[in-house]
Amino acid sequence: MEITLFILYPLALYRTRLILAALALHAALIAASAVKYGRIPLIGLHDTLGFLAFSIGAAYLIFGWKRLRDWYSYITIPLILLLLAGSLAAPQMHGPLPPVLKTLWFELHVILSFVAYALFALGAVFGVLFLMHGRKEDEADQYRNLLLGYVLFSIAMIFGGIWAYYAWGTYWLWTPKELWTTIVWFWYGLYLHARLVRGWSGRSVVWLGIIGFVIVMFTYAGVGLLMKSSHEF
Repeated sequence: MEITLFILYPLALYRTRLILAALALHAALIAASAVKYGRIPLIGLHDTLGFLAFSIGAAYLIFGWKRLRDWYSYITIPLILLLLAGSLAAPQMHGPLPPVLKTLWFELHVILSFVAYALFALGAVFGVLFLMHGRKEDEADQYRNLLLGYVLFSIAMIFGGIWAYYAWGTYWLWTPKELWTTIVWFWYGLYLHARLVRGWSGRSVVWLGIIGFVIVMFTYAGVGLLMKSSHEF
């Protein structure tokens, strides 16, 4: 069934309504996994890469329905497929959640984090489109996505602190993942400060949004692979 997504998502480049079918199947696969294991599939790279791909697909549809036949799609769809390929290649974790993760705060923390990541991804896509075409609406779309992503990411950090307190008795552990998460938060805070307070516009501020997503992906995947941390993703 997952292989079918590699057919439906690319076909959406030619038949825009097929994105609805791709997202519906993707959501069904996530729901089936949740029913099978009694948990939302948010553990390990297999689960989270798939969930991130779905989140980007949903945000892609919501924020760009009228643009599904231009470069907006030609950049976003390959990104979704790349994440799906990574998900299929990564080992899947079976069974229920371990006791330390059996809390609503964990699920809220992870879900909001990955929705924010999806919005950061679209912000980078709109930034690339601005660099390609110089359209002000692309810069405005980048700003809207990054602002909403920043708000959701901030809330996710709060929920993560509450989960950490219940799990380990402290709101902060000074792990590499938490430090890089803070870097992500400050980076997008810098972007918003530059745009709203300093009045930056054009290529300089757009590049901040693009580089931010590179930092996000390193924080998500790179830190867990290269550094020891209590977080796996």
